[in-house]
Amino acid sequence: MTKFFEPPISDSAIQFWDSTRERRLVLPWCAACEHPFWYPREVCPRCLGGPVEWREASGSGEVHAVSVQHRPGPMRDPAAGPYAVALVDLAEGVRIMTNIVGCEPDAATVGMAVRVTWEPLADGRHLAQFEPA
Repeated sequence: MTKFFEPPISDSAIQFWDSTRERRLVLPWCAACEHPFWYPREVCPRCLGGPVEWREASGSGEVHAVSVQHRPGPMRDPAAGPYAVALVDLAEGVRIMTNIVGCEPDAATVGMAVRVTWEPLADGRHLAQFEPA
């Protein structure tokens, strides 16, 4: 089993990580301009307004860019082999960096339809990853 680096929880991402405990993908939305954004932060990067609201995301998207990594990442088991790192455009209009799983790394391609899947972390949170839809 691949062991993952467990991301620290910033104050602006507490609600995101709490939702992953229930395997729910949520995104921050600006209540002023009604746009989602990624990554979590205190104010909207578009209008610098707020407040920030958390809304459920569909969990579906499309691969925008992908790269196969042949060297183990931080805390990854070298025996796990290559893995795919991708930028995924979510249906809500935000782009997220993630891993593509559920297929050979070389099979992940630009334009591939994907959906969220979850990798459990030791503290009860889950890491959002994406698999072919």
